[in-house]
Amino acid sequence: MGEPFFSVDAELPGRRGRAGVIRTPHGDIHTPAFIPVGTQASVKAVLPETMKSLGAQAILANAYHLYLQPGPDIVAEAGGLGTFMNWPGPTFTDSGGFQVLSLGAGFRKVLAMDTERVQADDIIAEGKERLANVDDDGVTFRSHLDGSTHRFTPEVSIRIQHQLGADIIFAFDELTTLVNTRGYQEGSVQRTHAWAVRCVVEHRRLAAAAPDRPEQALFGVVQGAQYEDLRRAAARGLTTIVGDDGVGFDGYGIGGALEKQNLATIVGWVSSELPDDKPRHLLGISEPDDLFAAIAAGADTFDCVSPSRVARNAAVYSSTGRFNITGSRYRRDFTPIDADCDCYTCANYTRAYLHHLFKAKEMLSAMLCTIHNQRFVVRMVDQIRTAIKAEEFDELRDDVLGRYYSPRT
Repeated sequence: MGEPFFSVDAELPGRRGRAGVIRTPHGDIHTPAFIPVGTQASVKAVLPETMKSLGAQAILANAYHLYLQPGPDIVAEAGGLGTFMNWPGPTFTDSGGFQVLSLGAGFRKVLAMDTERVQADDIIAEGKERLANVDDDGVTFRSHLDGSTHRFTPEVSIRIQHQLGADIIFAFDELTTLVNTRGYQEGSVQRTHAWAVRCVVEHRRLAAAAPDRPEQALFGVVQGAQYEDLRRAAARGLTTIVGDDGVGFDGYGIGGALEKQNLATIVGWVSSELPDDKPRHLLGISEPDDLFAAIAAGADTFDCVSPSRVARNAAVYSSTGRFNITGSRYRRDFTPIDADCDCYTCANYTRAYLHHLFKAKEMLSAMLCTIHNQRFVVRMVDQIRTAIKAEEFDELRDDVLGRYYSPRT
């Protein structure tokens, strides 16, 4: 019998944090791990080979976007997601459930939503048009590219993700906002559970029909917003779902818009209900304080677009905090972004040069700053993993966060 899909190597005493290994057909992922996002089979502005050299262990792509462009059939014909994008390591795809929120209501997913101003179930972001409508069977939506109408159901999402061929795929879920009412959240958790059952059935059917294809791991997604009883019930419910072979989910995602101040608490609720021998993926975080808090509470892997997105807008991370490289003080600053960083950008380029590239609107600005930001987050999580094994987690957290959030001079 081969090695398990996931195993734990070390644990944080008195907490749910741990270090371990996820094993996929395209390589191992040592956890905790940050998984950079390549939404359309590309981490914007950076070569896949560069992502590998800066230490990324896996890449997460988006099933919805690849369904619309170029189409899952083309990715399948190319040999699957990894081959298509020339990425040799493990891959993830999310289910498209995120678009139920971002297209349905026009909100970006944020940790700190304003829940004081309104609570309603038909809310639309200011200046946005509703492009998606949810029912118990699935979601009908209009493409943001050309306005054409499409339909996602749990079965369609799983079929698309099988065509894309990622090593780890996610069950189709409904991502609510924090301004949805309690009643809607309850119905949404039930809907996501029912969809999860259907995802397991379709996943098993497709896997049985193509036994020679590399095995794909299916993760169920826990919703429930900020409500402890809903989060716990959702997590427990997912653990009861098994296929005809008696096997359930290979791991679990912790989804939903979360209030930043409640992040660790919510992850802790969910982790305490999920089995210890399955990995837990937290969707959508990358800030240092969130990473330390989530890892201590039991999350194993994370993805987030933020390091790339802010880099393209001239915001860069450093050991003493995030700053905007276009500030006038950096025009004649011939030091690297961060003297403590070992990335390609910091080894070869100065703040003054990066300042110039942004002012000149050169594409190289986005490339070099994205390389730096991705390496910064990947390396930080690598250091956390090493610290867990060395029983030095608290010391590392206090040092890193103490410097990162100290007032800048």
